Amino acid sequence: MPSRILIVDDHPSFRATAKALLVADGFEVVGEAADGRSALEAVDRLEPDLVLLDVQLPDMDGFAVATQLCRRNGAPPKIVLTSSHDASDFGPIVGRCGAAAFVPKAELTGAALRAVLR
Repeated sequence: MPSRILIVDDHPSFRATAKALLVADGFEVVGEAADGRSALEAVDRLEPDLVLLDVQLPDMDGFAVATQLCRRNGAPPKIVLTSSHDASDFGPIVGRCGAAAFVPKAELTGAALRAVLR
């Protein structure tokens, strides 16, 4: 089960909330990124097991970031997309971008991450 997490979201308040929630549930948050470009750099630098990736970022969407991560050499981290919207709002792209799962922001917990990654 992945335990080293990179949180990618352009809202500092969500990153702080997600970090507190996940750390309390036994995960190690190894870093944060506010946009797609810094997320790609952080994955190279921090080598997380899992990337919690917001769909709507200021420079590129989370689907593009996920696709780029999955095309890299070596084993990519597991990717869990998140959004304030429901997965059904995005259609089939959620399943095509290489992400392992989608968890709405309002439902994010350590248990929810563990459940979708089994």
